[in-house]
Amino acid sequence: MRSTRDRIRHAILFEVVGLALIIPLGTVAFGLHASAMGVIGIGSAVAATGWNYVYNLGFDHAMQRLAGHTRKGLALRVAHAVLFEAGLLVILLPPIAWYLGIGLVEAFVMDLAIAGFYVAYAFVFNLAYDRAFPVPGWGEAAAAR
Repeated sequence: MRSTRDRIRHAILFEVVGLALIIPLGTVAFGLHASAMGVIGIGSAVAATGWNYVYNLGFDHAMQRLAGHTRKGLALRVAHAVLFEAGLLVILLPPIAWYLGIGLVEAFVMDLAIAGFYVAYAFVFNLAYDRAFPVPGWGEAAAAR
């Protein structure tokens, strides 16, 4: 299991690298100035971090109440991820539309593109992170299986 220090390093690296990628990509993809994309990127990262805490806390409490445990199989993990992204989309849509002075449909398309980027990015980042910072004992456990 990862330590608290390792989890903090993971979270910080995830956000810093993500912003270093999304700001220049967003300026090209959406034709925005880097400062505008920076505000959207940083605001989205802060909102996602807060939503992550609230959503996971609520989801775990609901599971505990309904199922008596918090174990998640594959189908529930997929539903969990989709519901998280849908909730984040709803949270981010109005502020993005307001900040950029665009309509909700245009903001929705932008938000979907950013969410799609982060899904792919999270997959690649976590694979790379696990290789760069392996958990002590994982290699022995895998070899034993």
